[in-house]
Amino acid sequence: MKPIYINSIGSVSAQKTYNNREFLTDVVSYFDTEIRVIDPDYKQFIPPAAARRMAKGIKMSTVSSQIAMTEAGLENVDAIIVGTGLGCIGDSEKFVSAIIDNNEQFLTPTRFIQSSHNTVAGQIALGIGCKGHNFTFVHSSISFESALMDSKMMLENNEAENILVGGVDELVSHHIDTHKLIGHIKKEPVATKDLLQSGTKGMIMGEGASFFVLSNKKLPSCYAELVAISTYNTLSKESLIAKVKSFLEESKTLPETIDLVILGNNGDIEFDHYYDTLRNDLFKDTPQAYYKHLCGEFDTASGFAFWLANKILKTQTVPEAVQLNQKSKPTTGTVLLYNQYRGENHSLTLLRRC
Repeated sequence: MKPIYINSIGSVSAQKTYNNREFLTDVVSYFDTEIRVIDPDYKQFIPPAAARRMAKGIKMSTVSSQIAMTEAGLENVDAIIVGTGLGCIGDSEKFVSAIIDNNEQFLTPTRFIQSSHNTVAGQIALGIGCKGHNFTFVHSSISFESALMDSKMMLENNEAENILVGGVDELVSHHIDTHKLIGHIKKEPVATKDLLQSGTKGMIMGEGASFFVLSNKKLPSCYAELVAISTYNTLSKESLIAKVKSFLEESKTLPETIDLVILGNNGDIEFDHYYDTLRNDLFKDTPQAYYKHLCGEFDTASGFAFWLANKILKTQTVPEAVQLNQKSKPTTGTVLLYNQYRGENHSLTLLRRC
């Protein structure tokens, strides 16, 4: 199989990640049950008249995709593949509210047009004039991984040379209220820096957009190589270690050769034990990192982890803010990402330094 290279990255998150020249040098802490992105200056990327009509998810994605495209030195790509759990849910909420408030009359179609899940991929394609493969995966908390897998297969089969792939989800009040009602969000505000010590049920909800240019050709801007990726709908805690070993074996990688494992701990005491299984057994002597205290939990939060892993591999720096233990290695050559949400939709992603 041809190697798959990640040639550029772009991210809009609850941290100052929209500037690729910096790498978590000024970490922002929160005390809340939900955290929102730090908005970049959208006027630098989107004409103000157009930005006013855009949903937040579209604006975040437009900025992060432009950052990735510029860094790769590309004006167009062969395909655009996006993963999202809820799409432009804000416009969906506003449209449905307008139906109720206006007694199903005098409705403008704009909110409805922009409320579909594939609006983000479509808007990016219109902006750059891409007429190639355009696809959106809506697979809950493995939506971003599904987009990555599709990209990887296309590149390996020479169906494309450069693919823009990303993940995006936005926060809206109705969605937050629903998750609070069913107990998926923490009842009391928590300091994000103390997330794993909260000892309570639920997570801190977040939002964000992360985009990457993947290619079967290595560019000077290359960050890392995407070695392997796999997802599992259900996985018991008892079978987790065996599954990770099998995943690594298929990539001809030994657990002890992993230089860093990035885990998706979100502070939920009911489900973080999945990560503890790996932390205290298979990777007890391996440097460990986490990230959801920086970006929050959402369906495509693993896109932020993917951004983090690429930055670590390129800069050879593991920021103190993400370190989960005191282990370290002279260099970071191989990174394993593991994520799950409420015991379902597990994903494993293996990256290697170029």
